[in-house]
Amino acid sequence: MALIAPSVLSADFLNLSCDIHMINESQADWFHLDVMDGRFVPNISFGLPVISAIKREAKKTLDVHLMIEEPGKYAEDFKKAGADILSVHIEACPHLHRNLQQIRSLGMKAGVAINPHTPVQLMFDILQDTDVVCMMSVNPGFGGQKFIQQTIEKIMILKAEINRRGLSTLIEIDGGVTIENAREIVQAGADVLVAGNTVFSTENPSETIALLKALTS
Repeated sequence: MALIAPSVLSADFLNLSCDIHMINESQADWFHLDVMDGRFVPNISFGLPVISAIKREAKKTLDVHLMIEEPGKYAEDFKKAGADILSVHIEACPHLHRNLQQIRSLGMKAGVAINPHTPVQLMFDILQDTDVVCMMSVNPGFGGQKFIQQTIEKIMILKAEINRRGLSTLIEIDGGVTIENAREIVQAGADVLVAGNTVFSTENPSETIALLKALTS
């Protein structure tokens, strides 16, 4: 059964406390928090104060996805804000091994995010140091985009390598996850599904989370 991580970027920020409570009481496993700096991606989202506020009410894992330049400068700040998992982009980190060591030394699980155009084989040398691979299945920066179908093949390639080496690295899929494609994504080898608009645009987000969970069991 896949883990479900609702993306708070799609929540109602005028009623954020209500949406946090909904996720707490739902079958969701993680909170997925997208941090964008307007430099690495063409959008700006939220940062440390919002994550600190969410942490005060959240009862589940905070999965923080940094879509920012120079993430190593801020890792300690995100730990203090409440991140349990911290993912940095392979494309933003010329010294990725050092970044992952830093994240783990701070007591967080270390994630690597990878853009749609980046060959998944570039993850192979760093897999043993990676707790979560956040595979982008849309171009990062905006919610509501269509799933890039080529991602399915990339999931299968990465899963085969993880299994061949007997690693426990999780594959997380971020972008374009829907009720219609969730089962196919998990059958390809995904362990975690990030869902934003699919959850928060429905009349009953908690029921939608339960449906995603059932579809991937």
